[in-house]
Amino acid sequence: MSSQERLTKAYKEAERIPFDDQSKFILFSDCHRSDNSFADDFASNRNVYFHAMTQYYNDGFSYCELGDGDELWENIFFKTIFEAHKNVYLLLKKFHDSNRYHKIWGNHEMTFRDKDHVAKTLTTYTNTQNDRIEPLFTGIKCHEAIVLVHQETKQELFLTHGHQADFMNYVGWKINRFMVRLLWKPLQIWGISDPTSPAKNYVERIKIELRIKKWIENNNRKITIVGHTHRPSFSYPSQNTTPYFNDGSCVHPRSITGIEIVNGTITLIKWSIDTKENGILQVVREVLEGPTNLKDYK
Repeated sequence: MSSQERLTKAYKEAERIPFDDQSKFILFSDCHRSDNSFADDFASNRNVYFHAMTQYYNDGFSYCELGDGDELWENIFFKTIFEAHKNVYLLLKKFHDSNRYHKIWGNHEMTFRDKDHVAKTLTTYTNTQNDRIEPLFTGIKCHEAIVLVHQETKQELFLTHGHQADFMNYVGWKINRFMVRLLWKPLQIWGISDPTSPAKNYVERIKIELRIKKWIENNNRKITIVGHTHRPSFSYPSQNTTPYFNDGSCVHPRSITGIEIVNGTITLIKWSIDTKENGILQVVREVLEGPTNLKDYK
C-alpha cells in the first residue's frame, strides 16, 4: 500500500465529528510524554503545556491530540509515563470526562490501534495514595484520523498524525521502535539525535510533507492538519497554496506550538516562557500565523 493509499484509507475510516462557527478546538501533537528522565523531551515544557491546557479547559475548548502524545517507543509501560506526568493526565481526564478529548494515535503509539490494549492501558490507573484502581479515560477510543465536518457548509478538516506518508514509521515501525528503545534512547542522553525521526532528518521531512501535499491536491484540496515532522506550517487561502497545516510539536526548545480552530477561523499559535521587566517568569501565548476564515479555503 502506497502513502497515498494509506492516507486515503485513514480519511475514509476517520471518526466524523461535527462542528460549527461557535466551536473551539485546540490541536497539539508530538508531546512525547515520557518518564521524566534526561531522555524525556516533554519534561522541560510540561509546565508550559499544563498552563496552556488549563486555560483551554477553562475556556471551553475541545482537545484533539494528533498523535505521539505518549512516548511508547522509549517506554514499555504506559504507567511509567503516567506517574511521571500525573498532573497532566488528570487534566486530560477532565477534558475526557466532559467529552472534549479526542485522541489520534501516531507512530510512537501504534499499539493503540488495538482496542483491547487501549481499554487495558488507558481506562484506569492505580492511585498510589490508597492503592485503589481509579477511572482514567473511561470508554476512550483512539483513532487513526478524525474529520471535522461543518454542520452548515459541510466543509471538512482532515486531522491525522501524518506518518502514513512515512514508510518506515508506519509499515516498519517495529524496527524503528527497536532501534529507539535499545540504542537511541541511551544515546539521546548524550545529545545524539535519533536519525529515524523525520523531525531530525531534514531530507526525509521534506519528502513526507510533499507526499501529504500531493494527497491534498489529489483530493479536492481538502484542508489537512498533521503533526509528525515537528515543523509548524500554515497555509493562507490562495489558488497557488496547498491547504497543508502542521501543528508542530510540544518538544520545541522552551516552547510548544499548536493550532486553534475558533469561531470559524484557524490560527497557528505558540506558548512559551517569557520574562517580565521585573524578572518574573510568565507563560505567554503568541500568534504565529492567522487567524484566517475557514470558509475562505475553497
